[in-house]
Amino acid sequence: MKLSKASKTLCLSTLAVLASPLAAAGDSGFYLGGNVGQSRAKIDDDRIRSSLLAAGFTKASIADNDRTLGYKLFGGYQFNRYFAVEGGAFDLGKSGFVATTTPPGTLSGDIRLKGLNLDLVGILPITEKFSAFGRGGVNYAEARDSFRSSGSVAAPPPNRSKRAANYKFGFGLQYDITKALGLRAEAERYRVDDAVGNNGDVDLLSLGLVYRFFGRAPAAVEHVDSAPEPVATAAAAPAVAPARTQEYCSILDIQFEINQDDIQRQEKEKLGVVGTFLNKYPATTAVIEGHTDNVGSAEDNRQLSQRRADSVAGYLRESFHLAPSRVTAVGYGDTRPVADNSTEEGKRMNRRINAVIACATDIEGLTVLPARMTVALEMEFDRNKADVRPQYRDQLGKVAAFMKTNPAVTATVEGHTANLQATEALAMEISRQRAQNVVKVLVDDFGIAPSRLSAVGFGETRRVAYNSSAEGQQENRRVNIIINYAH
Repeated sequence: MKLSKASKTLCLSTLAVLASPLAAAGDSGFYLGGNVGQSRAKIDDDRIRSSLLAAGFTKASIADNDRTLGYKLFGGYQFNRYFAVEGGAFDLGKSGFVATTTPPGTLSGDIRLKGLNLDLVGILPITEKFSAFGRGGVNYAEARDSFRSSGSVAAPPPNRSKRAANYKFGFGLQYDITKALGLRAEAERYRVDDAVGNNGDVDLLSLGLVYRFFGRAPAAVEHVDSAPEPVATAAAAPAVAPARTQEYCSILDIQFEINQDDIQRQEKEKLGVVGTFLNKYPATTAVIEGHTDNVGSAEDNRQLSQRRADSVAGYLRESFHLAPSRVTAVGYGDTRPVADNSTEEGKRMNRRINAVIACATDIEGLTVLPARMTVALEMEFDRNKADVRPQYRDQLGKVAAFMKTNPAVTATVEGHTANLQATEALAMEISRQRAQNVVKVLVDDFGIAPSRLSAVGFGETRRVAYNSSAEGQQENRRVNIIINYAH
């Protein structure tokens, strides 16, 4: 029984390129997986029919069973994001035929194929989660043939087996569900020998899962620009050292409220990205830069910016258990504006923190907790009033719809005021009442469970604009809704 004609050979020249030292080495590690799918063999019906007619039969019709269940189990080592070596065991199932003859008789044959393989795998990343790959290697398969006959057909020996080494190749696509777990779709061709002197190809189309055990990421490196060696001249000019360049891998930009140095809850999520980065790459360091707008004296602004930088640096050290030497703080006051201080928006942009992080060579695979969502609702409130006006129902309805779609999230409603109240205590109470009234609308009108909502008032302590204008006062009379994701 011959399975198919000889197939084309596979060109593996691209694998040599992908395995060169130019390839990155950040994603090395072992992996395991398994695939299951359909095995397809091409039965050489013409040869079987010719053999029967040559034996004296006047007619022979053939029915093939050439598609069956196949699977494989595999493991490998990925040297970098472009190249891996993979080995495993495969079972291509049992395929066969039944021939019916005239004079009456039947001849049936089956072949069962399974074995081991070793492949070189070249990987082509397409997106962060999606990649293509090609493979080529050798397989060592055992073929077990069995034959049966009836009527006037004489069968060959009923059971035979053979083991032989041949080539195999294939290609596929992979989607990474997570950094460790991926989904594969593959098409492979196995060259095999049967037990009666024929050889041919069996194709396996399959789906599977792969789980990767990645090793430690490489340490950060500093890039040095090349420079020519100094050439001695009659003037004996002094040698000049090569220029050294520093690459920054992450810039964090968060803003502070007026004259404040405490960190807002929504900004802590951004700092979580920085802390996770520093823990993933222990050779990196961070410089926290504090900046202010130009309201106030230069010295006061410098001190305020230093307090802001110290606050962020301290939060990072304590929350992520970082060594003090890895996180330093410096305050620049109003000396490095990024926007025009003559506008409220420009001032807000200048009240900021930058985190400048030393370069790491590989930032793939960095995962952080989901960021919280801040919904800033610009609700107008009458002076010293906390009633929620009807025109804001649409905005609150969108918040409610989001919470119903995501039942695991909770929300914190923050109330704020301008500085128009007679006392700080009154401002705090009004802001708290505004937050509670928003919670009440979400519960009574939109059916959000009270246990998923909380209200807090900050009075005039967290201004985002100066109260010297009506516009600034209105910006400070606001309600923020912080959507908290369950971790």
